[in-house]
Amino acid sequence: MTSAKTRKRVLSGMRPTGKLHLGNYVGALQNWVRMQDEYECFFEVADWHALTTDYADTSRVKENSLDVVLDWLAAGLDPQKSVIFIQSHVPAHAELHLLFSMVTPLGWLERVPTYKEQRENIKDKDLGTYGFLGYPVLQAADILIYKADVVPVGEDQVAHVELTREVARRFNGFYPATGGGIYKSAPPPGGSFTWTRDVFPEPQSLLTPAAKLPGTDGRKMSKSYGNTILLTDPEPVVRQKLKTMVTDPARVRRSDAGNPDVCPVGDLHKIFSSKETMAKVNSGCRSASIGCIECKGWAADALVTLLNPMQEKRKKYEQNPRLAWDILEEGSRRASAAAAATMNDVRAAMGMSLDFEAPKPAPGK
Repeated sequence: MTSAKTRKRVLSGMRPTGKLHLGNYVGALQNWVRMQDEYECFFEVADWHALTTDYADTSRVKENSLDVVLDWLAAGLDPQKSVIFIQSHVPAHAELHLLFSMVTPLGWLERVPTYKEQRENIKDKDLGTYGFLGYPVLQAADILIYKADVVPVGEDQVAHVELTREVARRFNGFYPATGGGIYKSAPPPGGSFTWTRDVFPEPQSLLTPAAKLPGTDGRKMSKSYGNTILLTDPEPVVRQKLKTMVTDPARVRRSDAGNPDVCPVGDLHKIFSSKETMAKVNSGCRSASIGCIECKGWAADALVTLLNPMQEKRKKYEQNPRLAWDILEEGSRRASAAAAATMNDVRAAMGMSLDFEAPKPAPGK
């Protein structure tokens, strides 16, 4: 991986909720794997973010973190190309979060759409905490501590990146770094320019292509709905789950013609099946020359073809999880080095450098 910042830098991450499913793969992970050769990538297991809603029970955070990383490695994330690390193993995230919290207006956080939505929809947990309200500030620290240029997100996360841009803009306004930048105002008569530069870039959202991936009940694939196909599901489990998957509701009898465009199984075919299989699905379903069981079998074939190589690769780490933990430790060291460089800039801009500096005389003395 390029050591100097010669490529645009990316930061993204996932909460450690355990083994990943196909929705995680299609919605983010597949795209991350492709990005590794184009960007300088930092991928974090966001274990502190998991605490914003699940602070009452932390017993599985470490196990879930390892499971997430095993799936990342199995899907193709390469520690030689990307920095793969655990958020809490880089304490500088917490320091920057604290400093950002000093300058972030409360109103910015209260207007974040997902804050209101989750407060309304999650009734079985007490979300009236400082940590839950302030998690977008922690997210801003995650992004900006690596001076990320772009953040791959779905549409529901664009507001968080915009808040990150606002935090960067506000910090830069309060604390411009001196030297080696651009002048921001004309000098006074007989004076000289004060050269300044921004400590933080304003990152851009990089919208992730969002394929429609239904779960086995036709709704969006989600662990909360219990309708997922895991990346670790063995072939018999995949085939059994597909057998129970809902189909075109208008196709009641085997002789009824169907429409793959309104069928959840058809949506799976569009994402995972070959053009040849898709042609058979379109022709056979619309003419009722194939039944739903046969169509589901073809979808299962495509999923097994995708998942088998991942599962074989995952076995190496399952048999020796220390290998994955070593990758995380090395990634956390590399992330810490990048974060430390940023924090040096932050402290210098704020006049809070850790190095001793002789007190400056007051103006006019």
